[in-house]
Amino acid sequence: MSKFFDNLETRSDDERAGDLSKLIPLQIENAKEKSEAFGKILRTVDPTEVNSVEALTKLPVLRKSELVRLQAESPPLGGLITGSVQDLNQIFQSPGPIYEPGMVKKDWWRSARALNAAGIGKGDIVQNCFSYHFTPAGMLSEQGILAVGATVFPAGTGQTELQARAASEMGVTAYIGVPDFLQIILDKGDELGLDLSKVKKALVGGGPLFPKTRQNYKDRGILCLQNYGTADLGNVAYETIADAPMIVDEGVIVEIVTPGTGDPVQEGEIGEVLVTTLNPDYPLIRFATGDLSAVAPGKSECGRTNMRIVGWRGRADQTTKIKGMFVRPEQVADLVARAPEIKKARVNVTRS
Repeated sequence: MSKFFDNLETRSDDERAGDLSKLIPLQIENAKEKSEAFGKILRTVDPTEVNSVEALTKLPVLRKSELVRLQAESPPLGGLITGSVQDLNQIFQSPGPIYEPGMVKKDWWRSARALNAAGIGKGDIVQNCFSYHFTPAGMLSEQGILAVGATVFPAGTGQTELQARAASEMGVTAYIGVPDFLQIILDKGDELGLDLSKVKKALVGGGPLFPKTRQNYKDRGILCLQNYGTADLGNVAYETIADAPMIVDEGVIVEIVTPGTGDPVQEGEIGEVLVTTLNPDYPLIRFATGDLSAVAPGKSECGRTNMRIVGWRGRADQTTKIKGMFVRPEQVADLVARAPEIKKARVNVTRS
């Protein structure tokens, strides 16, 4: 297996900037001409003038709340896709509710680079423990697993004993899912006297990877790396070295801005993550994730040359993630509105 998934990962800064100077105007034109919503959002924008990451900062920010509004006005996808709904292979739903398109194209969500960086490839049997229903996480991961030449076991969530037995009997070598569920499977395997020693690799996301959890995996000979993505955007960034900053994926452009604005912060300063995707089917432009992070200085020792960001540093809003699923303030407000005897409500999330 190659150390790098493709040549894009090792471009010089000048090469990457040169490529983006061509790709960004094409994506802006694509969004403006073929997407009903972006046709309105970008109506005064000349795509030829948006030919750099710096030029992107002049464009408006698209927020999750606006995504919900657009989808309510023009269901199910708010006029943000460049084709018709009938052309899509899948439509998913995330809490909000927010609807996301899906396409059965090779690595459409771009998870393959993260998997390759975690050492997963041909010869591996990967237990995919992300959900395959409602949200796109399972399908997103499966496409990447197939793209790196590995075999996928579409395990989904829950059923811990069955998961442990299947991993033992199949000879599973790698795991992908939320950070702590692998530990639950391993503990169940120990309890049942199963051999899970072939599991040597893990790529986790959708929740925090605590240092103790990562160390437990390391003690069992499992290399565990993290990736960061969203249901709307697909993969955004990924670790190549444990506890090192994440490399931004080559299929997106990341900005770190002052929360609530579109204004870039200084390198190293924590701000909100904005992402522009180069996906022509779903061209989200300056999409505000609501997540907080910061640009990490320098280049990675692994040889990949793209910009790096530190891990997740919290939310720019009150949204929180519980077992990989977002719980939003408006959902709590909706619940309270149905119970007149409740004057105030507060959700406390704890972890044993």
